[in-house]
Amino acid sequence: MSALDQAHLLIVDDDERIRGLLQKFLVRHGFWVSAARNAAHARRLLAGLEFDLIVMDVMMPGEDGISLTRDLRKTLTTPILLLTAKGETDDRIAGLEAGADDYLTKPFEPKELLLRINAILRRIPQAAPNITPKFLQLGPVRYDIERGELWRGEDLVRLTATEGLLMNILSDSPNQPVSRSDLVEKLGRGEDRAQERAVDVQITRLRRKIENDPKQPRYLQTVRGAGYMLAPD
Repeated sequence: MSALDQAHLLIVDDDERIRGLLQKFLVRHGFWVSAARNAAHARRLLAGLEFDLIVMDVMMPGEDGISLTRDLRKTLTTPILLLTAKGETDDRIAGLEAGADDYLTKPFEPKELLLRINAILRRIPQAAPNITPKFLQLGPVRYDIERGELWRGEDLVRLTATEGLLMNILSDSPNQPVSRSDLVEKLGRGEDRAQERAVDVQITRLRRKIENDPKQPRYLQTVRGAGYMLAPD
């Protein structure tokens, strides 16, 4: 990934004024920024360019941000930060379940957006070259600790930036629970209870990629009153 101050961002918002303001603000802070006016425009840009992060409004005419996020996650691991309307809790949860890495409610301070973007970019796992891999075996999958990669047989399992960081955090202390509040802190999130719920959603998504039966997890366990625990073979 490029350095934080050279990252290429894609802004997707149907409001021309907001697109322009966000683009100018982020360019002033050292980012390369492209902008799309709707989902179709975003798809065209994504077909020809690589981005380090996508900032996308949920409420757009035609295909909305949640639907686009869900579809992009079939082939793309690029981090996605959703912009949601104030009080729309269902949209925030639906966005996380669709594969978004984080969300920010409108109206927001531009500085908070900048902090969220930098936090997401910092959490993207970096491959470590020329290091003997160390693995955790999790039933049908194995996790390469050094490279931050999840494999099912010979197939690489796509992880979002947040899922990759969760695996990294939990694999640091296998068979020991990590509290939800600690996970929130290490993910660089805010301290409100809604962020703990956001972590729960990300854990649910991660279980779908690890467990044979995500509803009865064997390897990514919930430890009542203590948090979440990775329990390798």
